[in-house]
Amino acid sequence: MTTKPQIEKLRVYPVKSLDGIEVKVADVRANGTLAHDREFALFDANGNVLNAKRDERLHAITADYDPKAGVLTVDAPSATAAQFDLVHDTEAAEAWFSDVLDEPVTIRRDTDRGIPDRPKLGLSVVSTETVRTVASWFDELTVEGTRRRLRTNVEVSGVPAFWEDQFVGDDAPAFEVGGLRFEGAIPCSRCVVPGRDPDTGEPLPKFRKRFIEKRRETVPEWVNEDAFDHWFALTTITRLEGSPTDGTIRVGDPVTLIEE
Repeated sequence: MTTKPQIEKLRVYPVKSLDGIEVKVADVRANGTLAHDREFALFDANGNVLNAKRDERLHAITADYDPKAGVLTVDAPSATAAQFDLVHDTEAAEAWFSDVLDEPVTIRRDTDRGIPDRPKLGLSVVSTETVRTVASWFDELTVEGTRRRLRTNVEVSGVPAFWEDQFVGDDAPAFEVGGLRFEGAIPCSRCVVPGRDPDTGEPLPKFRKRFIEKRRETVPEWVNEDAFDHWFALTTITRLEGSPTDGTIRVGDPVTLIEE
């Protein structure tokens, strides 16, 4: 039986650089990102975003967020587990993070656009087979652990590994899901985060070197290699065509390739 492309998983990251949550349904914001994704972010005293690229201690913070209640549950090795209403009790949450990170922390919120690294672009997409393939490159990795390292929003099943690579470059196709049309914007250049244990921040030795070697070995024939500046890149960052006010995507939605 032929398996058709469909959304396998949806994941958003309510607080930038902290743990993501899986959802079954997600509204799509007008800028092409998912509702609740990077809705909150931590900032230092100089107004800089605090993220795991800069501070590996963020990996050790476990977090869970209830979008309906607006409640964040957090724990860390150096602190007592706590719950906060991030909308109405922001100061208490800021005090907890300030103690854990030993510096003043403020929390900002943006419900309209989120606070992504690339504010002019939309959601990220990857295939299930890509995640499984990358996990197979390293004895230390599991499939779920690889998902947590890549921090992608939309996972598509029923397609081959690196399916998402075809959407970048000149004359690339687009895809449609939930009545919304997305085009590839850029391949996602990776930082140090995928090479670290998502729970401890411990780096995996020679991760970048092996990743690049295996990436080069497995580039599919359909990929426009001119769209890639380097091979330490994985998953595709998309751009939403149009600006819907009521777009929604769901786990199980079919994904259709659009070629023109």
